[in-house]
Amino acid sequence: MNVLIIYTHPNHQSLSYAFLQEAILGNKENAKVAEVKVLDLYEEGFNPVLVFNKEKRRRDMHADPELARYREQLIWADKIVFIYPIWWGRPPAMLLGYIDQMFAAGFAYKDTGGLLPEGLLKGKSVVCISSMKGPAHYPLYWLNNAHKTLMRKALFNYVGIKQVKFFEFGSMESPRGRHKQKLNKVYRYFKTLER
Repeated sequence: MNVLIIYTHPNHQSLSYAFLQEAILGNKENAKVAEVKVLDLYEEGFNPVLVFNKEKRRRDMHADPELARYREQLIWADKIVFIYPIWWGRPPAMLLGYIDQMFAAGFAYKDTGGLLPEGLLKGKSVVCISSMKGPAHYPLYWLNNAHKTLMRKALFNYVGIKQVKFFEFGSMESPRGRHKQKLNKVYRYFKTLER
């Protein structure tokens, strides 16, 4: 199994970075994992801004040569892991800009003329590891589960990815946030992952 981890946080002293380290360690200790690659969007200097004009059209985004390396990473991966904080009830703008560009028509899905497209990323699976300042149930009760709905239904299911797991950790700025237990939970998940 090839694992691509997409890390989105500007600070390497953050809890998100600690989750990244546990995910890497767990994957490296898992005999079922052949290789792990990490894409750090901030360190990479990924440009999340969409540009469409006479020379750069949206319908051609699936073949944009500047994004070819990132498309190859997604094709290579059997499992895609996203690690990010939840800010204002959703992933950071940096990650949303990556999603806007990478999950393009002609690459991630194909219009069929029907209600839903044909997902072109079938067979892959996704894990989303997110943390937030608010309590763990805040997105469910206050936001009608907007974060999970956005990621699972509006994105991953749309492009053919049906297997999606969430680790949505709340109260992460509290001294009672049980950070060690949550970090260990992520490590153990990847160490024992079958598929």
